[in-house]
Amino acid sequence: DYVVVKMIPDNRLPPRHLHAVHTGKTFAVIKWESPYDSPDQDMLYAVAVKDLVRKTDKIYKVKSRNSTVEYTIKKLEPGGKYHVIVQLGNMSKESSMKINTVPLSAPDALKIITENDHILLFWKSLALKESNFNESRGYEIHMFDSLMNITAYLGNTTENFFKVSNLKIGHNYSFSVQARCLYSGQMCGEPATLLYDELGTGEDSSATKSGSSTDVAAIVVPVLFLLLVTLGIGFVVLYMRHRRLQNSFTAFANSHYSSRLGSAIFSSGDDLGDEDDEAPMITGFSDDVPMVIA
Repeated sequence: DYVVVKMIPDNRLPPRHLHAVHTGKTFAVIKWESPYDSPDQDMLYAVAVKDLVRKTDKIYKVKSRNSTVEYTIKKLEPGGKYHVIVQLGNMSKESSMKINTVPLSAPDALKIITENDHILLFWKSLALKESNFNESRGYEIHMFDSLMNITAYLGNTTENFFKVSNLKIGHNYSFSVQARCLYSGQMCGEPATLLYDELGTGEDSSATKSGSSTDVAAIVVPVLFLLLVTLGIGFVVLYMRHRRLQNSFTAFANSHYSSRLGSAIFSSGDDLGDEDDEAPMITGFSDDVPMVIA
């Protein structure tokens, strides 16, 4: 025996399994399941987004008959903090979660130039890679003194450089540059950090290995190029000398070639001397001189 039981849908239940699928700088993709399986009609959801930094609220309406609903919340701010609430339109029980958007990237190529009584920090404009960053927002600079174990706020600027003075001899410093924090320091960019020792040399902690490898490559590549050029010139010189020697030998061999014997005849050098120079050259034989064959 068996009996079939059909449960009555309860629209007062909250959405299930609310979670964030992906979070970017200006958007967040959230996902949840309907209060009960296989809805037989469209369900209207209310998605409330509370900005915990600006203290503002926005409500979006989502209609779906699917058991699983995915929704993208747009027009968020980089580095923001939000509280998301999802419930049915009849104000049933709710599901909630908190999300943090991705902050702005750190400025690239942070470098130090040492002057007589101060140093200058330089970096690339963040607007080159961040479309959501406006130069009018500016940057803020912090300094950490490892000897005193204190962090100081040096100020902010809308330029791509900053002057730092009154550094103490024998102290090691760490400088950080980031997009200026908004709303009482609650919405900041990622910092770029640079180490600076008491000898006045700067070192980028985020790119030490890449920087050193780049410097080595800048030295090794020209040296290898010069070696290759030198070897090429040496091979050309050797080849030309070889061709000259070969041509000289060919000319010398041709000058000693005997067409009668079909070969070249070279003197051993034993019969050469002063007497050979004085001996008369035999040009021929007379008909009346008998030839004696031993």
